Amino acid sequence: MITLWHNPRCSKSRQALALIEASGTLVTVRRYLEDSPDAAEITAALAALGIPAIEMMRRGEKAFTQAGLSTSDDEATLVAAMVAHPILIERPIAFAGDRAVIGRPPEEVQELF
Repeated sequence: MITLWHNPRCSKSRQALALIEASGTLVTVRRYLEDSPDAAEITAALAALGIPAIEMMRRGEKAFTQAGLSTSDDEATLVAAMVAHPILIERPIAFAGDRAVIGRPPEEVQELF
């Protein structure tokens, strides 16, 4: 079973979902822009990914600069920003058990099958 934090407007996210579905793996889709993760969920995602918060963020988004964020901000600040502005969360993120991958490129999700 894979859970996918998905944005249907994103081509990479759609491609990752298609790969998961084509594999026959059961998938639960979470439209994270509508059903935003809280700080605990983001922290758990970071632990599963094994990366710092800045690497899970879309730094090119307008919301990043509008929020006054920088790549040197501490983890708590960046996690709080992703809670407040889920558009900042890189997409897609696929989870299977205690493992996770960012689907960029979309083929990365195949590591979880």
